[in-house]
Amino acid sequence: MTVIDISASVMQFLLAFVVVAPLLGAVAALLPAPPGLKGKNPDQAVLRHGVTVTGAVLIATIVLAVGFDHDHPATMQATTDISWIPALDVRIHLGIDGISLPLLLLTALLTFLCALYSYFKLPAGPSPKAFVALVLVLESGTLATFAVLDLLLFFLAFEMVLIPMYFLIARWGGGQRQAAAWKFILYTLLGSVVMLLGILLIGLKSGTFDMVALATDNGRGLTTSVQVIAVLAIGLGLAVKTPMWPLHSWLPDAHTAAPTVGSVLLAGVLLKMGTYGFVRILLPIAPDGMRTFAPYLAAFAVVGIVYGSLACLALARTGAKGDLKRLIAYSSVGHMGFVLLGIATMTPTGVNGALFANIAHGLITGLLFFLVGAIKDRYGTADLDTLAGATGAALYGRAPRLGALLAFAAIASLGLPGLAGFWGEMLTLFGAYSPAEGLSRPAFRTFMAIGAFGTLLTAAYMLIVVRRVCMGEHTPHSRLSPDDRAPHAADDPEPSGAAGARPATTTPQLADIQTYEAAAWTPLAALTVLAGLWPAVLLGLTDPAVQKLLAGGKS
Repeated sequence: MTVIDISASVMQFLLAFVVVAPLLGAVAALLPAPPGLKGKNPDQAVLRHGVTVTGAVLIATIVLAVGFDHDHPATMQATTDISWIPALDVRIHLGIDGISLPLLLLTALLTFLCALYSYFKLPAGPSPKAFVALVLVLESGTLATFAVLDLLLFFLAFEMVLIPMYFLIARWGGGQRQAAAWKFILYTLLGSVVMLLGILLIGLKSGTFDMVALATDNGRGLTTSVQVIAVLAIGLGLAVKTPMWPLHSWLPDAHTAAPTVGSVLLAGVLLKMGTYGFVRILLPIAPDGMRTFAPYLAAFAVVGIVYGSLACLALARTGAKGDLKRLIAYSSVGHMGFVLLGIATMTPTGVNGALFANIAHGLITGLLFFLVGAIKDRYGTADLDTLAGATGAALYGRAPRLGALLAFAAIASLGLPGLAGFWGEMLTLFGAYSPAEGLSRPAFRTFMAIGAFGTLLTAAYMLIVVRRVCMGEHTPHSRLSPDDRAPHAADDPEPSGAAGARPATTTPQLADIQTYEAAAWTPLAALTVLAGLWPAVLLGLTDPAVQKLLAGGKS
């Protein structure tokens, strides 16, 4: 069933446009603006260009989804297959199915919302032209990663996002941005070098880099030893990007230093490239190798779940001087641990849970980073002790809509039933209860129990954050009478939201959610509710494709 019947040639064009348009838009952003489009403010003109290009890509992606045949989500659609390097049998092979389509939509949506947010709230840094161009290159590389069906093209797209993210952190980031940017790129480049060796091993041993042909062969053309080596090499590169414990240490620094939109794209989109590679490449192409490493992958995943939660609890405690952005970054280590656990089960239930958790994490954590960025703009700091201890009535009393939305995002992140975060974690744990044939049930049920314990820890630190940031804490400042506080509030010459302002010790009102913020955040909140109440929208796409993938290309 298709919502609108669109011809195959138009679908091909739409997918190619979605991948290429941001790249062309990035080039156009760097060129001098035509006289009629310069406007009174060239900086605003180039930011408007970014909104226009990302908006056009989002519209094209939505049309692609509308024209997608939802009765056959396991079939590759909108395919383009052109020979590129005949000597290596490398082809420009594009296509989408029920696994990649949701990730395309998520990427296009988050990038558009980031461009819209930046139009009104550009981070401090060099030329807006460079900023817009880097965001568009980042979008193109991410969309290409989810759309290409050739292993070498996948690797090129996978690497294409590193340079723009490096510069977004290094040039537009906050404190310690240079060190964080270098750590990010060194970790991911070293992982990618090893991944390339694994990709070349598969291509040379099987005679093709075509991901569809390799998935259909289901590892029959590769010996078990080749599969084991390939999974180890490719899995290492993917695990760094995911990030899997203990290869995660670049992530908190990168998130803490990155500008708000950089954190949103890093958490909402880039982390998904690693887990997508596990599902698209390793599960169908090297099943025997995955079966060998699945218990270890699951063990690392559940350690990551507990470790990320304990790190968040440590940051959230009073007196720890924890950074709220850093806390949300560590929460991503735990949430992505659930995704890896679902993949490690090698069952349709677990893999569907992993894919659902991927999308839910992108929506919820993207919203959380937007909100933390807004709080930091208003208070001049993201230090939890400052936010909680010297804010009097805190967010509920000073910016009630902002406080309510932060509480909503935190509750969604802890996996409350009825919101998107619940289904992915639940399906992942169900998958671990009954893993694929050949995997140890006692081991995976132990992993399931540890993962379930991790959900309790997640609830603990998220509720502590809500209590401290939204409600504040009893301090000498917050116990002052209104009469004592009023003169200080009136005499304060600096607005509390000004960059670099001293932490507020009174309870003046903060600017609540602005119109442009509501426009950027409302879609994420609405989709979080929609996915939680109607999970069949997403599972109806992924399940047939996952069943086919795990069955070796047979529906």
